Amino acid sequence: MQTSSFSSVKTEDSDSVNVSAEAIVPHMKILVIEDDLEAAAYMTKAFREAGIIVDHASDGESGLFMGSENSYDVMVIDRMLPRRDGLSVISELRKRGVNAPVLILSALGQVDDRVTGLRAGGDDYLPKPYAFSELLARVEVLGRRKGTPEQDMVYRVGDLELDRLSHEVKRAGKDVLLQPREFRLLEYLMKNAGQVVTRTMLLENVWDYHFDPQTNVIDVHVSRLRSKIEKDFDKPLLKTIRGAGYMIKDEG
Repeated sequence: MQTSSFSSVKTEDSDSVNVSAEAIVPHMKILVIEDDLEAAAYMTKAFREAGIIVDHASDGESGLFMGSENSYDVMVIDRMLPRRDGLSVISELRKRGVNAPVLILSALGQVDDRVTGLRAGGDDYLPKPYAFSELLARVEVLGRRKGTPEQDMVYRVGDLELDRLSHEVKRAGKDVLLQPREFRLLEYLMKNAGQVVTRTMLLENVWDYHFDPQTNVIDVHVSRLRSKIEKDFDKPLLKTIRGAGYMIKDEG
């Protein structure tokens, strides 16, 4: 429900929430359906700082459309929404075969309210007001519940290995130390190993930009990443495909 004051989220002691990189399900993408725009802005900013890709809808009908048309690891849905209430959104999503875990946010926190929400198709229920750190932890648990097969937790290209859970990168058994953005860049490239990855794909999936900022941010990060994974090694793996993008591939 739309509120006139920013009271649904208990703000943390600092502007950003400290979360270890290992805690987040790799490349998690969530949908937040919340009509309190101030609370939604805070959540969106904090989730993104934690490395999560976030879409936002401000009413039930828009949220239902986005949840039906896109794939999400977790959905965070306010119970009282304009145009269509949250429980109705969840019920309709389930009817349409959308099985993404749902966390319900609500000012209604009695046992009967929680039971009603869970029976409507919710997977977790968090009463307002709440601390963002608890919301983040619950989203993380739901994301792991949906999960990714264990064999997909480690990417390998030649002698380069990336562990998505421990955030460790090794080449020929030697540790490669990467910054968080460099790790996400390498992770996305290795996920699409052997395929050309365009600048647009990188902007959307690594930087969460849906426009080209007209800077050399990608070139700078690719250059740094290349120097780290190819320094002291004879065989190059990361290639620039002129006019197209980048590709990571083991030529054998």
